[in-house]
Amino acid sequence: MKKVIILSLLLAFIVAGCSLTAQSGGKPIGLEAAKAKAVDFINKNLMQAGSEVTVKEAGEESGLYKIVVNMSSGQEVTSYLTLDGKTFFPQAMNIEEIEKKNAVKEAPAAGAEAKSTADLTKQDKVKVELFVMSYCPYGTQIEKGILPVLDALGDNVDFELKFCDYAMHDKKELDEQLNQYCIQKEDPAKLIPYLYCFLEDGDTQACLAKAGINTARLNSCVKAADEQYQVTAGYNDKSTWKSGRFPVFAVYQEDNTAYGITGSPGLVVNGKKISSGRNSAALLKTICAGYTEEPAACSSELDSTNPSSGFGFSKTGGSASGGCGD
Repeated sequence: MKKVIILSLLLAFIVAGCSLTAQSGGKPIGLEAAKAKAVDFINKNLMQAGSEVTVKEAGEESGLYKIVVNMSSGQEVTSYLTLDGKTFFPQAMNIEEIEKKNAVKEAPAAGAEAKSTADLTKQDKVKVELFVMSYCPYGTQIEKGILPVLDALGDNVDFELKFCDYAMHDKKELDEQLNQYCIQKEDPAKLIPYLYCFLEDGDTQACLAKAGINTARLNSCVKAADEQYQVTAGYNDKSTWKSGRFPVFAVYQEDNTAYGITGSPGLVVNGKKISSGRNSAALLKTICAGYTEEPAACSSELDSTNPSSGFGFSKTGGSASGGCGD
């Protein structure tokens, strides 16, 4: 599906690009006017209400105005405008980079996805590792789906929340992941109550208080983990960023590599990366397939509606195919 979308976008870009010849006779509007026009167009037509972009830098490249804008989230996006200011391109695609990435994907990665739950190794106590980015809307979606499963299975499941080895939602994501890593390490019984709160609206401080987290102990752990894994130091040194675009979060680097985790979410059951629906009923079925002998909780009737992506526990029947990353 992703390849179809990419191909459609690429074809649209090529077709639009072919029209540049017809427009090239127009008088260039000038760099300052191009910056103003691009920002005005993006803010009025492409952004949600209350969100705006600002220009970071601009110049000419390959016969177009190249305009780099800062999103309110801190992310940088590069767009292009024809010299006459009539055609806007929200994205350029580097053909060589895309071809190389797809060539790599054709080779099976270490820990490649199991084709079905039949491939799972059976264990008396199932081990579940869920890899997410803490602000990825699809990571939060599967977390909302799995929490009732963890409640139902209780001590019959060995669950660990883990994180992708890079972040896509700026410094706040790195900070939140250090928080959750340390809650799980220092006071694991409070992780699930904290997540139920955090997944509602992302209010870290309120949820730390609600879950009864010892903030002094938490801050001490966060400081130590930050230093050990060079999280903030890496954020401040862009030469360390993945593909030059995303800050690294190396806490679970070895596990990401071993299982072939490339984005959020990634579900690993009994040591195998596997696909699953994101609603509670589907996740319960997937996890229970890993038991040597299923506990009674595997017969629990849980919600079969996919949670909404992002924050909030509204039941919208959201899609279970989206993800953050490669």
